Amino acid sequence: MKPNNLLVKFLIWRIKHIPNKNFMLILSGIIGIFSGLAAVSLKTSVHYIQGFLTSGFDVKYANYLYIGYPLVGILLSLFIARYFFGERLGHGITNILYSISKRSSIIRRTKIYSRMITSALTVGLGGSVGLEAPIVVTGSAIGSNMGSLMHLNYKRRTLLIGCGAAGAISAIFNSPIAGVIFSIEIILADVIIAAFIPLLIASVSGALVSLLLLGDNVMFYFKLTDTLKASDIPFYILLGILCGLGSVYFTRVTYVIEGWVNKIRHSVLKAVVGGIALGLIVFIFPPIYGEGYNTIKTLLAGNDSVILNSSPFFDHIDNTLFLIVFMIGVALVKPMASALTVGAGGSGGLFAPSLFLGGMAGYLYAKITNLVIGENLISTSNFTLVGMCGLMSGVLHAPLTAIFLIAEITSGYTLFVPLMLVSAIAYSTSSYFENYSVYTKRLIEKGDLIPHDKDRQVLSLIHLSKLIEKDLLKIHPDATLGDLVDLVRISKRNIFPVVDEEEKLMGIVTLDDIRELMFDEESRKNIYVKSLMHSPPESVSSYENMLSVMGKFEKTGAWNLPVIDDEKYTGFVSKSRIFNAYRKKLINQHREYVS
Repeated sequence: MKPNNLLVKFLIWRIKHIPNKNFMLILSGIIGIFSGLAAVSLKTSVHYIQGFLTSGFDVKYANYLYIGYPLVGILLSLFIARYFFGERLGHGITNILYSISKRSSIIRRTKIYSRMITSALTVGLGGSVGLEAPIVVTGSAIGSNMGSLMHLNYKRRTLLIGCGAAGAISAIFNSPIAGVIFSIEIILADVIIAAFIPLLIASVSGALVSLLLLGDNVMFYFKLTDTLKASDIPFYILLGILCGLGSVYFTRVTYVIEGWVNKIRHSVLKAVVGGIALGLIVFIFPPIYGEGYNTIKTLLAGNDSVILNSSPFFDHIDNTLFLIVFMIGVALVKPMASALTVGAGGSGGLFAPSLFLGGMAGYLYAKITNLVIGENLISTSNFTLVGMCGLMSGVLHAPLTAIFLIAEITSGYTLFVPLMLVSAIAYSTSSYFENYSVYTKRLIEKGDLIPHDKDRQVLSLIHLSKLIEKDLLKIHPDATLGDLVDLVRISKRNIFPVVDEEEKLMGIVTLDDIRELMFDEESRKNIYVKSLMHSPPESVSSYENMLSVMGKFEKTGAWNLPVIDDEKYTGFVSKSRIFNAYRKKLINQHREYVS
């Protein structure tokens, strides 16, 4: 029996025996398991590649292989993405948001494995990005394709994408709460209570897979040793402001560097230039190699001098002032390295770089404070962890995800108060300068994503090309009023587009324009349409987004506007038809939620 026939029989049986809500719970668990397996596989493969390539490096000498590894990784990722999968890499989570907004939550099947392969090569060979975004893409692609296979509607596919993302984050950090909140804050535009249960099941499933296969050997884990002191609160407030400003620096540097790299049109040349530049940065600052979590773990353990290993500056290992300057250099250059990696064609995300920069900022802040004011005044490990929360909150605009992620990876809520305080201050500071997150900024600027506005979100789902009315009768500008009256007799509309031989719209004539003349026999013979027509107040294109179209309706006060594509008349679009489509979308969305 053919697989398609088996699937059809299963779907018929499922509809008869398993209610939609229960079926979604089953699918969410399956998606969580597969996302967890993908996360474990990716983490294991990347750490194996990194260990194999760097385990023999002498800590006392700079290693020139750092210059070549990132270039090789980016070129391999670019080659595989283009010639095996036919994809462009870029920011993975941004692509997911675009798929939800503009592609009816349909994600290409190849993304289930393409990002895993390319990110393993990029990060394993030194690309200065994280694995979180690629594994979220993988989990989301699993959810989307599972939804398509089961013939689920747009809303359910979107929810399954969120389940895949939740399972992926949960598995990679063993943090089920953060996985759920990440999916809600970043991936899903609007969530009702009923959607929480599938997200919880997917997140728990992913965490259990990770716990079963990896135990405590997850992406990042730390056990708190220092207590929280009330006297530290003023220092945390200042740290929150610094993290907010650091988030703005991270976001703007990322966009500037990627903009420069993208000016190189040839993809291979772009990869070579970006790869060499990245290799030189990694050679000078080895802690930038890969995700950077090992460096943060080293700082948390108090072994900051280790970050000079295999660098050209190993001789300065006992110089505290030089070490601080070196670490400041690492922090400032990290966003540049991440932007070069992604811009040049590598595969990875900015989740880990934001945590890395936050950890470095928190550690430097505590160390400098202790040097200036008094030794061991504040805890370097606590401020490192809280700094990670602050930068992540500011860069990703996801304060709750940042709070619960750090709380979960430290296995306790000892730092919950400073985490909340710093996250809120950093987010507020960052939002003052940057309205949108690093994931959504470009999409929103292009009109491809509408945040926090239900009306605009619904409008963005309506395609103008499906609303064009083509039943209006056309007339030539050289036709007489009599010819136009003949059309009036058979037409059901009161607008007549005036179109020439090349299908260009010359103007329009309405019934009101000829009402007083149409019964005069002399006028019908001697008056031509070109003397009666007038220009429409505005025109639209069938490729135009609905927000722009509604803006033109509002500006002109018109109820009908002509559609012009490639300078040729296509038809008319009416405000009433758009309102009807909007109403149907709202009704369908409500049914999809409650059914």
